[in-house]
Amino acid sequence: MNFGAIIIGDEILSGKRVDRHFVKMAELLSARGLRLAWVEYLGDERLRIAATLRRSLAAGDVVFSFGGIGNTPDDHTRQAAAAALDVDLVLHPDAEREIRARFGAEITDVRLLLGTFPRGVDIIPNPFNRIPGFRVRDHHFLPGFPQMAHPMAEWALDTFYAGLFHYRAMVEKAFLLTGANAYESALLDLMERIVAEFPTLRLFSLPSMSDEGQRRYLELGVEGDPVVVDQAMAAMREEVERRGIDWQWRS
Repeated sequence: MNFGAIIIGDEILSGKRVDRHFVKMAELLSARGLRLAWVEYLGDERLRIAATLRRSLAAGDVVFSFGGIGNTPDDHTRQAAAAALDVDLVLHPDAEREIRARFGAEITDVRLLLGTFPRGVDIIPNPFNRIPGFRVRDHHFLPGFPQMAHPMAEWALDTFYAGLFHYRAMVEKAFLLTGANAYESALLDLMERIVAEFPTLRLFSLPSMSDEGQRRYLELGVEGDPVVVDQAMAAMREEVERRGIDWQWRS
């Protein structure tokens, strides 16, 4: 099952605010033996958000969407989600109870708009101020404020996806290769062999060069279960040495 994140807000795309959701989602998933498959950044544009949601809903991914569920004119996520689902917006009874409990005698129709969600969704509780988010078809719609959204995302992961968790720590190890044959095309056959022999691992190769452009490097490594990682690294080391390529452990 793939996990994705949609991060919404003109203020992020303009650079007025720095996104904190991507790093946090990667952290939350990594702690549970999972990882993000994709991330998309979108501005406050209803049609584009709706088109993105139609695509992700059709893909069947688990998606966490951050931002745009308020009730101001620049908040479009609730409406875009309703359009993508082809349903109308209604005041969710559970959301209404939470909002009324939050504001008490100070409740207003404007504040109740915060609980107007696409028909048929479930709410995601907000431990910060009781203004909920919502979820439908493995899509989770959360506020843009990290102090609200991140505990809500963690709750959703632990409530709905605990069966997918792999708490055994994943590790990443890599060689830093140098020399005339330390480039990707020369090592493609080795990479394909490692991928075929160790299909549970994620292989990566990252070429780089010195600031002067005179020395080339290739970072070649794998990520996954510690035992399998060590087996793959031993196989790569043997072949790298056979080819006379200089190597050192990546620090």
